[in-house]
Amino acid sequence: MSQNSRDLMIEGAVKLLGQRGVQAASFTEIMKATGAPRGSIYHHFPEGKEQLVKEAVELAGKRALNFLDPHQGQPAVIVVEKFISLWRMLLSHFNFEIGCSVLAVTVGSESPDMLEQAAAVFRQWSDQLTAMLLAGGVASGQAKGLANLVISSCEGAVAISRAQKSFDTFDTVAEQLLMMIRNATNSPQENE
Repeated sequence: MSQNSRDLMIEGAVKLLGQRGVQAASFTEIMKATGAPRGSIYHHFPEGKEQLVKEAVELAGKRALNFLDPHQGQPAVIVVEKFISLWRMLLSHFNFEIGCSVLAVTVGSESPDMLEQAAAVFRQWSDQLTAMLLAGGVASGQAKGLANLVISSCEGAVAISRAQKSFDTFDTVAEQLLMMIRNATNSPQENE
């Protein structure tokens, strides 16, 4: 099987995790979703489902980082608007039927390795958002906390929006986050 079939299986796992959680990301479901033959799954993921899920979480994490990359050096409010828009697009494109694959692993797995992979992704997001908020005018004493608040708030808003099949809560959270970022960039900067 080619590398493309391996990538297709990882893509399928990302989607299944976001739609139905860790339990649904079985090899059988991956095969149904991607058309991959059983032998290719075991060939590409000899360590089993956990290897596939960890790679799917890594891919989902990289996608968010790659989405933010073009906005390096922009004002903090633009950075946060873009991060929020990523989640809004996900909900909109999949009609509220998919959420964050990384969060799905966090709430649906008891595997220390899978949980550590999810934690690593959240740390990467926090580190990048922190750096971008600093560059975008947020004081150093506030940037890390605000980055973590943005991530956590977006994750919660996505989950609630999926349940409600509505952007009402999502939009309220987005509005509050942007107001906080505007206030943080209007406050005096720390001298460090």
